[in-house]
Amino acid sequence: MHDRSLIQVISMLAVFIAGMLALFLLTVPTRHRLSNRLFGTFILLNALDISSWFLNRHLLPYPGLLVFKITTNTLINPVFYLYALAVCYSDFRLKPRHLWHLLPFGLLTLGLLPRFYLVDAAAKLHFLENFRDQPESVVIRWLGELQFLVYTAAIFIILKKYKQAYQENYTNPASITYKWLFQLTATLTLLHVVVVVKNGLQFTDQQDWFAGFELLVGINATCVLSWFILKALYHPALFRGVDSTLEPVGALLAGEPAASKATEALAPPQTETQVQQLRNYMAQAEPYLNPDLTVQELATQLNWPVRELSVLINHHLGQHFFDFVNEYRITKSMHLLKDASQPQLTVLEILYAVGFNSKSSFNTSFKKHTGQTPTQYRSA
Repeated sequence: MHDRSLIQVISMLAVFIAGMLALFLLTVPTRHRLSNRLFGTFILLNALDISSWFLNRHLLPYPGLLVFKITTNTLINPVFYLYALAVCYSDFRLKPRHLWHLLPFGLLTLGLLPRFYLVDAAAKLHFLENFRDQPESVVIRWLGELQFLVYTAAIFIILKKYKQAYQENYTNPASITYKWLFQLTATLTLLHVVVVVKNGLQFTDQQDWFAGFELLVGINATCVLSWFILKALYHPALFRGVDSTLEPVGALLAGEPAASKATEALAPPQTETQVQQLRNYMAQAEPYLNPDLTVQELATQLNWPVRELSVLINHHLGQHFFDFVNEYRITKSMHLLKDASQPQLTVLEILYAVGFNSKSSFNTSFKKHTGQTPTQYRSA
């Protein structure tokens, strides 16, 4: 099969997969409706881009539709950024201020009005025949690169903040949201590098390399879309977001007046009393047995302000909240593993009993605290 024909077949397959997945995400009833719809829109925009290999020539009789389709590339990165916000923050909602992300697309469309959309058919055809040399084409290419750099950097900043907030306020060490978004962003970054190389080759005499990279891009797009489907099948409950109002403890302390921080530093007896009260409660009430325990829930049980408890654990004790809680879980599991009166308990039963919800996260935490796997500890 000719390379061009193979690329068209692969791109059609990728667009079909994208269409099916996007339709599912846009219509499935779920509490993650906003993030699903944004992700579905992101996939559809990418499908429109991929469809260029086989669809653009069929749209030549409809030049306005073709150019509009090309300019939708400027929406891909903003939609992905909004999707990242919706996934990370459970209280995220689209608001009028988010419309500014559409500004580049709107300005580009307005700029095309006098030079393309409002001219006659012959002028439109001439514009398309020389599209690569048109200033709008250059703007689209460079705007796409600038958007990718800015939005990708913004997403990694969001992920850093999300991870810190999650560690300081939640107890499940296996944050599927962070892993998924980090893997997705890193994968898309790698694919974008391949696309940039491919686009650069079209301006050289290395046409064999250009054809090879075009084929690679098409195969990669199909594989990534298939990965999306597998992810949705294996993790239908994606995702768990955090409250966007949660501030890292470091930021809370940095925002306090110097006198307040000085007073806090000069109150070790009170701090020691609070630490002892907290440890007594953890040992007696065993709230850590709840796998979904959060710092807000623990503060409610203690009848303490959330901020006070968060600062006590994350600042004074020098531990993230989930590390603090998991210490108690691991200690409890160590007793159960060595309990001669319950030898029938399996490792899986024990990890669920002490508040973990996955074997991998339990094994990781257990080895971090003891230097051994649960099985090695039990048999030692």
